[in-house]
Amino acid sequence: MADTRPSHMRQSRSSGSYSYTGTSLFYATEPCRCSACQTRLVDSISGLNSEIIACRACPRLVEWRELVAREKRRSFADEEYWGKAVPYFGDFEASRLIVGLAPAAHGANRTGRMFTGDRSGDWLFAALHRAGVANQPTSVHAADGLALKGALMAATCHCAPPDNKPLPEEIAACNDYLTRLIHLRRWSSILCLGGIAWLNVHKTCRVKPPKFSHGAVHLLESGTAIVGSYHPSQQNTFTGRLTEPMLDAAILLWLGDGKPD
Repeated sequence: MADTRPSHMRQSRSSGSYSYTGTSLFYATEPCRCSACQTRLVDSISGLNSEIIACRACPRLVEWRELVAREKRRSFADEEYWGKAVPYFGDFEASRLIVGLAPAAHGANRTGRMFTGDRSGDWLFAALHRAGVANQPTSVHAADGLALKGALMAATCHCAPPDNKPLPEEIAACNDYLTRLIHLRRWSSILCLGGIAWLNVHKTCRVKPPKFSHGAVHLLESGTAIVGSYHPSQQNTFTGRLTEPMLDAAILLWLGDGKPD
């Protein structure tokens, strides 16, 4: 198959395009920022999004997400639910990645945008706005003007699962998308929202994960910093396990490539 990359990017693995850290594959240097390369990266993410939206690989998840979209919650009875796998959201030229668990049944499964229309998103986007990453502190619907600068949102599982609990085989099926996304470029840092995302990102990067904790940082040999945070779920925020200052601190670590401010 012909190499369609710009000529200055056509290098063998031994010449410096990639480096292996253990068994993990990453860009050895900062990815090229020329217009041709950036267009290629944006097109690649757009292509992944098209595949994700069309995906019907997991029968249990397809059945559930579509059932929820048909029956709806009473408070959203007049809305048309998305009812499909939820694509990546954010800045397609970003160098920083956020990985959550899965769409909420009446949140992203309704609105079609990650962390949009639920309490978890209220917490996350307010924190990202305080940090200067989001242009507004709220995320209500897909056409509300929200934009991210320098950050892209991904998920461990792109379909809403029953009880917010995807099965291991469903996470494995969805991991192909995350693997392809992670290997598109060298990410400066990856923020993992919750222990499942922490484990899955490390597995995808082919490195052994340290114990998960809020504020945990694992700096890979490639230079990518993997940062852990408790998930901004109602279970965590209502009980005080995760507070606004705690979430702000984790985001600052992520923005600082794992280094304290």
